[in-house]
Amino acid sequence: MKAIVVTDPAEGTAGMKLLERPEPQAAINDVVVQVHASGWVPTELAWPSTWADRLNRSRTPSIPGHELAGVVSALGYGSTGLSVGQRVVGLADWYRDGTLAEYVAIEARNLAPLPGDVDFTVGASLPISGLTAWQGLFEHGRLQAGQSVLVHGAAGAVGSIATQLAREAGAYVIGTGRAADRQTVVDHGAKEFVDLDNDALANVGEVDLVFDVIGGDIGSRSAGLIRAGGTLVSIVGPPEARPNNGRVVDFVVESDRAQLHEIVQRVRDGRLLTNIGKVSALNDAVAALNPAERRKGKTIIRPRP
Repeated sequence: MKAIVVTDPAEGTAGMKLLERPEPQAAINDVVVQVHASGWVPTELAWPSTWADRLNRSRTPSIPGHELAGVVSALGYGSTGLSVGQRVVGLADWYRDGTLAEYVAIEARNLAPLPGDVDFTVGASLPISGLTAWQGLFEHGRLQAGQSVLVHGAAGAVGSIATQLAREAGAYVIGTGRAADRQTVVDHGAKEFVDLDNDALANVGEVDLVFDVIGGDIGSRSAGLIRAGGTLVSIVGPPEARPNNGRVVDFVVESDRAQLHEIVQRVRDGRLLTNIGKVSALNDAVAALNPAERRKGKTIIRPRP
């Protein structure tokens, strides 16, 4: 099969190559999926799991990518809940060869059914962004109707979904971004917009929840906005400053079939819009994953037309 392969952390995306690799086999509790679309997270090549296994042994050459939509082509012993020929969407294990390939072996529990009226490209944009937003808001942030939430990077892949989910849950949403993002953020349901280049973050006032996808100084300044009993949720590491009377939760997204099903259903019935940018074929993936300029939306690679 064809796959994108990386071998040297120092080379980054510039070291990506399209090569022939052996097709994966389904181990116990695995299925093999013929990948129709794969999502891409630009920071992935900085993750230790791309280069080493859980015992810190090198696992290069490795195939990156963790979000997929495709069709089950083989079942391993003990796999349940899926069948050959079924359309699926899912999040692959961080430490295994990934989804920028024509086929991937993945634990069956990490997949959810993908309805026939949801396009593979749309499906592949959901696992990391959708599950990160869901878990950050509801599992770790404990968001309730009537509360206020500040979503940083609200026009991005994660932030745009978090904004929509929070709005649907009955929260008062304040989104941040660059000036050009204002209309997008408002269209997704934010009641207020903060231009991080020009507006004073302190003017937001106190909120029940901050969802931080930026970190650094923004994350530290956000700690002062948490009202008593509130939460600062981060996916980029804990901030240096902490709320005086609140919680800080730093988390890594986990696969969850039931949550992914809920997210897919919201996309299917029009309650949730995804943020898709460049879509490229696998043969063009190396160029697509090495953009000359900043792109909006999630990059999707399509191993099959």
